[in-house]
Amino acid sequence: MTILYQRWQRQLIERSIKNRRVLLQNGARQCGKTTLAKQLIAKNTLYRTLDDLAVRALAENDPHGFVQHPENSMLMIDEIQRAPQLLSAIKLVVDENTQPGQYLLTGSANIQALPSVQESLAGRITKIRLRPLTQGEIVGAKPTFIDRVFQGAIKITYANDIDRKTILTLALRGGFPEAVKLSSDDRAEWQRDYINALLERDLRDIAKITQQHDMQELVHTLAAWSGKFMDISAIGAGLSIRRPTIESYINALEALYIVERVYPWIRTDYERVGKQTKIYMTDSGTMSAILRYRFEQIELDADRSGKLIETFLFNELAALIDASNGKYQLFHYRDREKREIDFLIERDDQALLGIEIKAGSAIGDADFKHLKWFRDNIAKNRPFIGIVLYTGTQAGSMGKQLYAMPMSALWYNLLG
Repeated sequence: MTILYQRWQRQLIERSIKNRRVLLQNGARQCGKTTLAKQLIAKNTLYRTLDDLAVRALAENDPHGFVQHPENSMLMIDEIQRAPQLLSAIKLVVDENTQPGQYLLTGSANIQALPSVQESLAGRITKIRLRPLTQGEIVGAKPTFIDRVFQGAIKITYANDIDRKTILTLALRGGFPEAVKLSSDDRAEWQRDYINALLERDLRDIAKITQQHDMQELVHTLAAWSGKFMDISAIGAGLSIRRPTIESYINALEALYIVERVYPWIRTDYERVGKQTKIYMTDSGTMSAILRYRFEQIELDADRSGKLIETFLFNELAALIDASNGKYQLFHYRDREKREIDFLIERDDQALLGIEIKAGSAIGDADFKHLKWFRDNIAKNRPFIGIVLYTGTQAGSMGKQLYAMPMSALWYNLLG
């Protein structure tokens, strides 16, 4: 039986259908885009998938005829990146008729990043990102964590039973709906097959990449690099790929939502702020399968368990920010003195939330030193809250606007 999770983006999609002519729901293959879209289909909705070769041939041979549909109905086109020429045809239709809710598109590649796409549909389209399932969606939580932290609704005493072993188990599992219900061995096999299928088939749709072995080696390297600062020279050190090729390959993997960059926060006059980008795998389960992580191998390995947990929490935080509909932006902070904050979330009024990730279950003042320095020297007059998310089970205050919180605060209501 298929489990229908309450996806955090559903309300945004329903609102956009009522207000915008075209909605593009994009995200990695198998993350649940089509399942969610079909939940929203009304009686007057037509459905066509470009994964069907016959349907795709019709779209390619007659784009303008393909996108025609009765007035007061909606046309849903699945996997729009397989026939990007349809975008120009859709533009002609929605310029003639400005009624909202005419097209619901889904895409497993970022079509705006594809060199073959000339039409952006600017002013006519809303794009909503869907990610693999978060733990919050799996347990039925609402995406309110960041809002409530900024509101100061933080309980200073709390205990739960979501310990380090549980966090590692969740991180190893990841969030692809098809994979989460499988046993650990079957899930790892599913995830490796998933990556291989993307590299063998989907890459051909978005880039002229023929060296599949080189790409597989790069994906393995990037999985091991997740959570680190981008250094193309170091990434390519063990690969037989030229630097310009590596950069184009990474762009292609980003277009397929396999990896994602987190940019530095540089909105300060502090001259020693760093400008390096960090890179993350977009699913911790896929990362663990590529690297062949097993629980018993990584439980006591601080480097590998730390990398896995940080990637897992990146995915949780990124989904929370996506669900905010532009209210928040995600960055990291690092300066030339090597003061780092893993994640820095900026609200649209410039209030800041700094989040440090600690894979250990003990907490102390030293874990807050960079958050304290940032609060006193960089944030200054901006509202600022600093949190260390750790694998312990207690929550509490660690100074002015500083808090220690269990990682499960992201999906359980540890807030007031």
